[in-house]
Amino acid sequence: MLRFLTAGESHGEKEIAILEGFPAGIKISIDFINNELKRRQEGYGRGPRMKIEKDKVKIISGIKKGETIGSPIAIMIDNRDFSIEKLPEVKNVRPGHADLPGVLKYGFNDARCVLERASARETVTRVAVGAICKLLLLEFNINVFSHTIGLGNIKVQNNKISIADIKKLTKNSDLRCIDKDVEKKMHKLIDKTKKDKDTLGGIIEVISEGIPPGLGSYVQYDKRLDTKLSGALMSIPSVKAVEIGDGIKNALKLGSKVHDEIYKGVKRKTNRAGGLEGGVTNGENLIIRAYVKPISTLMKPLDTINIDTGEETEAVKERSDVCVVPSAGVIGESMCAIVIAESFLEKFGGDCLQDIKESYEHYITRIKRFFN
Repeated sequence: MLRFLTAGESHGEKEIAILEGFPAGIKISIDFINNELKRRQEGYGRGPRMKIEKDKVKIISGIKKGETIGSPIAIMIDNRDFSIEKLPEVKNVRPGHADLPGVLKYGFNDARCVLERASARETVTRVAVGAICKLLLLEFNINVFSHTIGLGNIKVQNNKISIADIKKLTKNSDLRCIDKDVEKKMHKLIDKTKKDKDTLGGIIEVISEGIPPGLGSYVQYDKRLDTKLSGALMSIPSVKAVEIGDGIKNALKLGSKVHDEIYKGVKRKTNRAGGLEGGVTNGENLIIRAYVKPISTLMKPLDTINIDTGEETEAVKERSDVCVVPSAGVIGESMCAIVIAESFLEKFGGDCLQDIKESYEHYITRIKRFFN
């Protein structure tokens, strides 16, 4: 079983992850992982910390001569802003953050103990783990990518979305939006929001291309791939809703206008289901959207209470971002890649790449008759 754990605080010494159950024989590119970490830090609207941290991964186990060897992979990323013991206590908890629930849960008198772990800084290790899982998926021509489809009240029109265009997105698109006119409007909205000392949310779409049919299962609720994907994306800080395919608008339509008809050769003219039926992939592109709330740290603080006195006051101001939507897209890719890799290994098994490839090829050969 593929699984991972992370450890580390936002201003602690290091961020750490252990990935277990990963097969042997996968070539690991440190440059590829570091580039994924760089992508996570990019995006218009990010805060000053991104100028401090230049994330680089160090793999300290599970790799020999550039290949995985089947043992747990231990990952370490330094925090350049290592200052947890020097930072002031936090008494004025922030609405929308884990500050108050965490204080109540653990009995702290300092919300710093909560926010250091609840911080999105923890996602840097998830992106590193996701990058390793992407390298496995690429061995089978499965590609996971994302783009921004909404920011505040600005959205990209569906008829302008092309998968080919999304795959060409580069660092020249600092909001990862394929519509350049819309992106310009998003820039202006971020500038205005920053001036107003406020924050912005939005919508990201993660697309997984090359997914074979048959990943996931319908036999138990917790084995459904949509269950796992939704939970993985909801675990990202600031994500408050998840949609698979056209799930939201489909709820208001007739069934005849929703379901993707099947033609000879298992061809479909539409993909409203987003590549999943009954919790199982159907061979179409896997399309999932995450709705990202505006982050809760505001430079013009909201009303709150002081946890020592119980008196009303203003929330604490922490160094923060105006908009994290493009970064959430990269994290979303990673979480989807991890879940897909887990389901892929459950389906095709094997402790080494060669065995997995043989199982995969046997399966593809068996189902080919449906596609002719």
